[in-house]
Amino acid sequence: MSGRALFCQSRRIGRGAALTVVFASVLVAGAATGSLPGTDRDGTADNAPQAAPVGHHADVTRAAEEAAADGTSPMEAAQRAVSRSGDRWAAVYSPGEYEEFEESLDGRYTGVGLWARERDGRIEVTKVGSDTPAAEAGIRAGDRLRSVDGERVDGRPVTEVVSLLRGDRTGDSAGTTVRLGLERGPRAWSETVRRARLSRDTVTVRTRDSGVTVVEVAAFTRGTGDEVRIAVRRAPAGSGIVLDLRGNSGGLVAEAVTAASAFLDGGLVATYDVDGEQRALHAEPGGDTTRPLVALVDGGTMSAAELLTGALQDRGRAVVVGSRTFGKGSVQMPTELPDGSVAELTVGHYRTPSGRGVDGHGLTPDLEADADALRRAETVLSGLGPQDG
Repeated sequence: MSGRALFCQSRRIGRGAALTVVFASVLVAGAATGSLPGTDRDGTADNAPQAAPVGHHADVTRAAEEAAADGTSPMEAAQRAVSRSGDRWAAVYSPGEYEEFEESLDGRYTGVGLWARERDGRIEVTKVGSDTPAAEAGIRAGDRLRSVDGERVDGRPVTEVVSLLRGDRTGDSAGTTVRLGLERGPRAWSETVRRARLSRDTVTVRTRDSGVTVVEVAAFTRGTGDEVRIAVRRAPAGSGIVLDLRGNSGGLVAEAVTAASAFLDGGLVATYDVDGEQRALHAEPGGDTTRPLVALVDGGTMSAAELLTGALQDRGRAVVVGSRTFGKGSVQMPTELPDGSVAELTVGHYRTPSGRGVDGHGLTPDLEADADALRRAETVLSGLGPQDG
């Protein structure tokens, strides 16, 4: 599946039903392969993709309805209409695929257990989950992914690579195998890995020797926001926090807002529009506003993670360290088609508290850093306030 941000209703889309805000970016694609993607561009605004168009919902719906009346596939007709629309984030999913997406929001997914990003035109593994097929195959962070089932992936958007890993084109699922071409330094080899049903903890907390608490958030699935708040409350008094959002593919925006509430005493988190109607998201009062905070980001920081980063940066709550974020700030709305498939179509975009648009541009960190980003973050924290260590 392609990456996206959307509005969805849990389990079933109903007419007139209340909608839960979701900026999922490539959460389905990333979670379902265990691969949280990076950027498919060089990270500069000049090369950023243009904002997706809106207002094509009627064309897609009409195409699906006409196909149903003619006895042909509404899903295929909708896919053709989407491809003509120019909406780069729109997608059409079968009922099973959409159900798998909703499961991914609960932290369950089908995949191999690796995270990846695009770097210098190549796909680099950034993390391998423990007790996953990728780990059992000996794949390590830093390895280069060169091919998937014989298809070269150099120069391709990460979202396309994710689709190949998932087996979207052939309908492959848990238990099927995927052949990966890999490279580590001068060594090149192939591994055949079996896809599996996996679950993951989206929040990982650890304490550095410096006394800094690192709260790593992989995606915003259900319950993530409260986990972040608990982690902040349990951190040693006076210790600084690194909120690690690198490779975070997005997810439920309500969870990102809850996470923001851990660090803000109420106030604006973001604004967004749906077909021209402006709306706002606010943090809950009572967050920790005094503890030193650094947010770590990179080209794989997307959507809801960018929304959170933008709020903390605009409101002067965190120093942002790392590299330019992905730039996924568009909003999709799901529409159920006559055959039960679901079309997700762009309806608007969100902005940070100061009014900055994210889509196609990303967010620029306050301090540029790459391989040494965590060490730089600790250095920044040492200058922001006292540390216990």
